[in-house]
Amino acid sequence: MEKRIFGIETEFGCMVNDAAAGTPEEVVEQVKDYAFYQKKLGVIDLHARDYAFEPARAGGFLRNGGRLYIDAVGSHEEYATPECTDLLDLVRYDRVGRIMLAQLLQELNLEDLASFHNNSIDHFGGHTFGCHENYLVQIEDRFFTDALTFLLPFLVTRQIFAGIGRVGGHRLVRPSSKNNVMSLGEHEVDYVWVSNFYGVEIDNEAGFQLSQRADHIVKTISSRVRFNRAIINPKWDSYYSYSNLHRLHILFGESNMSEYACMLKVGTTSLVLDLIEEGVAPPDMELADPLETLRQVSRDQKMKWPVRLRNGRVISAIDLQRRYLDAAKRYLGRKDAQTDMVLREWERTLNDLEQDPLSTADRLDWAAKKTLYMQYMQENNVCWTDDVMQSLDLEYHNVSPDKGLSYALEQAGALQRLCSDEDIEKALLAPPDNTRAFARGQIVTQLLSRPGARYIIDWDAVYIERNRQLDLKNPFHTYEKEAVRFMRSTTA
Repeated sequence: MEKRIFGIETEFGCMVNDAAAGTPEEVVEQVKDYAFYQKKLGVIDLHARDYAFEPARAGGFLRNGGRLYIDAVGSHEEYATPECTDLLDLVRYDRVGRIMLAQLLQELNLEDLASFHNNSIDHFGGHTFGCHENYLVQIEDRFFTDALTFLLPFLVTRQIFAGIGRVGGHRLVRPSSKNNVMSLGEHEVDYVWVSNFYGVEIDNEAGFQLSQRADHIVKTISSRVRFNRAIINPKWDSYYSYSNLHRLHILFGESNMSEYACMLKVGTTSLVLDLIEEGVAPPDMELADPLETLRQVSRDQKMKWPVRLRNGRVISAIDLQRRYLDAAKRYLGRKDAQTDMVLREWERTLNDLEQDPLSTADRLDWAAKKTLYMQYMQENNVCWTDDVMQSLDLEYHNVSPDKGLSYALEQAGALQRLCSDEDIEKALLAPPDNTRAFARGQIVTQLLSRPGARYIIDWDAVYIERNRQLDLKNPFHTYEKEAVRFMRSTTA
């Protein structure tokens, strides 16, 4: 899509099925080390990016321009896509993260002992982990005020097509609650910046939800994310920063297994940001209570999804989304081919959700899950609160193509694909050819043939030895020629 850079960061849950594999923390560390030291998928960080959360050798940049690293809080394996400006590129680079982890487990002979899951919840432990989106936006002092007014209603209700579905629910309680199932981690880093720790109880009355994370969101906007989880995190850093453009970090996102749902999530969000930047977003959409609406929409078993606006009106989440769609069609139509595709699929999906929500099971994660689970419950005489349903919920997100239920649906032709397996395989080692990730990926590949080289790699710059530096300030520029000259100069 024109004039928009975006990317996705995904934290993967790790489950150990056999103690012979070690602890989850040990498995995560082993997989990371194998990826960089044996598999040579990228170069390990020689310096600490953050002494508390990303110490030296906790991960590194990959040959495809993205990153693989261990998130110290929770010891999650985390994958960040390279910067993309094409929606289908983003879909394939997002998917390659889980394919990569599945391959690494298999090559380490750990696939029967441990598993990675592209989900966002620990049903019985009470923890939640994220899938965060990054967008290059025009940020002025008034932007986050506008975001509260114009962006939050869209983000709260987009779960009707972007939600990944969840069996059961959680209630947030005081940490001292006797039914609390969650505790802080064993590591000191887990306590850094904890200002609002809460307890979690299992809620057996939730049935099936659209969202896995809605129960855990406690703020609309917050700079602190640990136990203070928000919808938007205002990040001011160099991850995406160019001219008057900066990074918008959306915390309330979830790990879509469906390629279509991932495309629609990011595509529609990009268009809404266009509307906000151009000052033509639909007015009078402000929600009376965004956080309560988030949970109510997620938990509505009748799938009518009513929302109350600040002006007192009650409309459906579908109608609210239509207001954004109508504005996008009016002001952004015929802008480029991908914009028109998003507009077309946005409208089609809203129409289908209005007529028969489960008719979207061929492309939306939550609908695919609910359809599959309802059939299983009927055939096996079980209900939402049975433990087996939480197990099924987890296995939908198993990254192994041989075990994940979403992959089984794809193979049966019941869940749409947008990218070929060949495209995914290429994305493992080749960066996008239309953003600065191209130069970064090429430099990483060359550094792999220079053992002993000293380097620092970041999103917006590369440093080699003491006096060589290549700035990558413009995320829309490939820096192809500059990277060639730069690498030649470092061997002189």
